[in-house]
Amino acid sequence: MANIFEIPFEEILEESVRTHGHLCAGQVLGVRLALLGLRLIGISDPKGADRKKFLVFVEIDRCATDAIQSVTGASLGKRSLKFLDHGIMAATFLNLETKKAFRIIAREEARELSKNYFPEIENKYQRQLKAYQVMPEEELFEIQEVEVEVSDFDLPGRPLKRVQCEKCGVWVQDGREVNQNGKILCRPCAYGAYFRVKGLSPKLRKKG
Repeated sequence: MANIFEIPFEEILEESVRTHGHLCAGQVLGVRLALLGLRLIGISDPKGADRKKFLVFVEIDRCATDAIQSVTGASLGKRSLKFLDHGIMAATFLNLETKKAFRIIAREEARELSKNYFPEIENKYQRQLKAYQVMPEEELFEIQEVEVEVSDFDLPGRPLKRVQCEKCGVWVQDGREVNQNGKILCRPCAYGAYFRVKGLSPKLRKKG
């Protein structure tokens, strides 16, 4: 497979745009963040030989996250992408072999600094779109070297455990069950759900 750092930036961005659906400043920011993160942890072939060697933790569900997924090939289904809903434009890259990890945060100041590069562009979104492609990494990002502990239940691979909720009967994988007052429960039953059940399919409806 190709070394990602040998592929022209424009090609990587084009692929990301196809995945996301449109070009925006967030796509540019996400592509650059992903390339920086991979470089910091020593991953050069994320979709090929290195695909099982790293994890990515993203902290926001915005445009940049699609770009990070496109560049790295990490995904929720492969269990190589982890979503933490912090509302922060940040991502952490972890090399599973070396344990090296870096958290990269998009600098808020980059919005204003973009004026230094394309002051003739009045529309701020278009200006950021162009500027983020050429601005130095230190103006775009803050980098933190971090430690990340990963449970065996969070690693890629087949489920290590499957248990049945004693209240609703659904099956819970990957150690996400809750032991509450001696009962094994799924998290919706233990903590409350984001949904409200209005009815069950006929085959599952309980009598009485």
